[in-house]
Amino acid sequence: MRPMLIALLIALITCSSLAHADGLLLQPDRVFTAEDGEVHAGWSVLVQDGKIAAVGPQLQAPPGTRTLRLVDATLLPGLIDAHAHLFLHPYDQALWDDQVLRESLATRVLRASVQARMTLEAGYTTVRDLGTEGAGNADVRLREAIDSGLIPGPTLRVVTRAIVATGAYGPMRRSYAIDELPQGAEEASGLEQVASAVRHQVAAGADWIKVYADFDIGTDGSTRPTFSEAELRVLVETAHDLGRRVAAHAYSDEGMRRAALAGVDTIEHGYGGTEATFKLMKARGIAYLPTLSEMRSKAVYFDHYVPGVSPPTAAIVASNRAFRLARTIGVMIGAGSDVGVYPHGDNARELVAMVELGMSPTEALLAATRVDADILGLGGERGRIRAGLAADLIAVHGDPTRDIGATRQPMLVMKNGVLVRAPAP
Repeated sequence: MRPMLIALLIALITCSSLAHADGLLLQPDRVFTAEDGEVHAGWSVLVQDGKIAAVGPQLQAPPGTRTLRLVDATLLPGLIDAHAHLFLHPYDQALWDDQVLRESLATRVLRASVQARMTLEAGYTTVRDLGTEGAGNADVRLREAIDSGLIPGPTLRVVTRAIVATGAYGPMRRSYAIDELPQGAEEASGLEQVASAVRHQVAAGADWIKVYADFDIGTDGSTRPTFSEAELRVLVETAHDLGRRVAAHAYSDEGMRRAALAGVDTIEHGYGGTEATFKLMKARGIAYLPTLSEMRSKAVYFDHYVPGVSPPTAAIVASNRAFRLARTIGVMIGAGSDVGVYPHGDNARELVAMVELGMSPTEALLAATRVDADILGLGGERGRIRAGLAADLIAVHGDPTRDIGATRQPMLVMKNGVLVRAPAP
């Protein structure tokens, strides 16, 4: 045990000194900048004062700069997950209703804090969290705690409570003998209430507004649109007036179509999307977050699906079809995993799924870096390795443009120039 403890102490001291160095020169075997989609052999990256100071071959570092050699590694921008739920945990541990109705707010906040750290250590340095699911505006407090350095975690963009049509979300009242159940989102009906709900979320600290354009409210449990196009237009106009972008949950084609016509900025899931609707999204510059991992995880939990053994469920077939169709049409596709449905820290599961369905590893890496940064309005701050941007960087073994699975176990993680994870000396 003694040698192991000594080695651990040395690693901690080394990591601490590197994290607080005046300057750090990272020397991997190759660099993926996410600027041009190429891997640059022999390039280095200089980090100073939390920013990328320089990138390129044969860099000359100032005197006193520390050097960290990363053998057989690729350095790339910190990854971004544009659809996550830090206040949820996998549904095979506790069903969604049980998390909302049975788990205390304190428990959920503590768990979210741990899951934020796990996410960062997995190489995801920026996350858009799309709803606390019954935990109010606790995501705003989590964001503030991370930004102040109180706890470790990714840079967050949050929505507080999603906005849903009255009676069109969970926990569903018809499933319980209690009329006034706590709800996982804010309910609204009519133009005035919808506009007011947007203002509530902005006042609570939301960076984005999330709306449910449809839900499983059909008499047979089918997905139906929940807001009229007029209601969605007012929601979007109010949000945009207040400087917030809008994410729309939509499974059905009609929900997607109404959301697109209303001018939302992103559409999540989109499993029922038709060619016409995806063409509409492309024409209007609306990004698509396919959340492939969501349907696959739910199939495992609820349909006894065994990956690689069972035939795909109808839901998986639909999500795969929608992804391929959107990609063929040329819709902007970002990386959003819906993690929380499955374990935090395994966000890269989404990138693996995207590659399985036809994306090249390079396309998937760009989706989780440059594309997601642009979707979130952070393209001038993060998502690329470029001088002047935040030093959000990860290093992985091998070449992730050949094996996307390499992103699942980063050897180095840096956020704002501070090393979160570093290889042992």
